[in-house]
Amino acid sequence: MAGKTQDNRTRSIASSGITFGCALAIVISYVKWHSIAWACIHGLFSWVYVIYFMLKGY
Repeated sequence: MAGKTQDNRTRSIASSGITFGCALAIVISYVKWHSIAWACIHGLFSWVYVIYFMLKGY
């Protein structure tokens, strides 16, 4: 029974966190623009911004 409780807790934490795409977009944006505001906006776009960045280049 303890295994199920741990599994449910892990799923709950993982589902409430930010996605990898969101974190990647925030890091890319901050490194390029040095702006927390732009990083937050680009984080909302997540994978869309990451793919755009890859296509447009640095």
